[in-house]
Amino acid sequence: MARIGIYGSSFDPVTNVHLWTASTIAHRCNLDKVIFLPSSSKRTDKTMNISDHHRWNMVKLAIRDNDKFIADDYELQQEAWKITTYETLKYFKELFPNDEIYFVMGADLLVDIAAGKWGNGSALVKENKFIVMARDGIDMLQTISRSAILRNNDDGTTFHLLDKGLSMEISSTYIREEFAMDGEPRYLLPDSCYFYIKEYSLYADEHER
Repeated sequence: MARIGIYGSSFDPVTNVHLWTASTIAHRCNLDKVIFLPSSSKRTDKTMNISDHHRWNMVKLAIRDNDKFIADDYELQQEAWKITTYETLKYFKELFPNDEIYFVMGADLLVDIAAGKWGNGSALVKENKFIVMARDGIDMLQTISRSAILRNNDDGTTFHLLDKGLSMEISSTYIREEFAMDGEPRYLLPDSCYFYIKEYSLYADEHER
């Protein structure tokens, strides 16, 4: 039985922090694989700054040298109505029926589930397992204990709470702003992605899609 982490994000663009986070999770949680799952531009809760095509290409470039990392375009291929975390995890559990699947997320998303902002929230928590990364200012244990959805669907193994032990909060937003303002964010993202962005003049215009 393999242990697989599903790491969903906009990756707009993918950064060195994304890679470091995935590597840290794989090491500390004994994961055999981490699946990078770019969010689709069809999602109503997110606004992408460049096309799915470019973000997908950069994810593949960023992870190509790590055998534990896999890129999957499942959400990019789905109709908008089917793009929910519940549906996505159902798909991966059916794809890997003999393996243990974990959804990787930040503590801020744990707060959103607790607030009832996610569809099928109760079933999502009851039927799945999560690796939750600490975020500044969020008490993860307190968030779980104060939420009926979280605490009543937690069997003791539902949430693996993980503090990275190092604050690395360089964001995709910061990198996009640097490109837009003719800055130099080269060492904040993989070289392959940096040169890809330069080649296609991505993020040069904040209104570019």
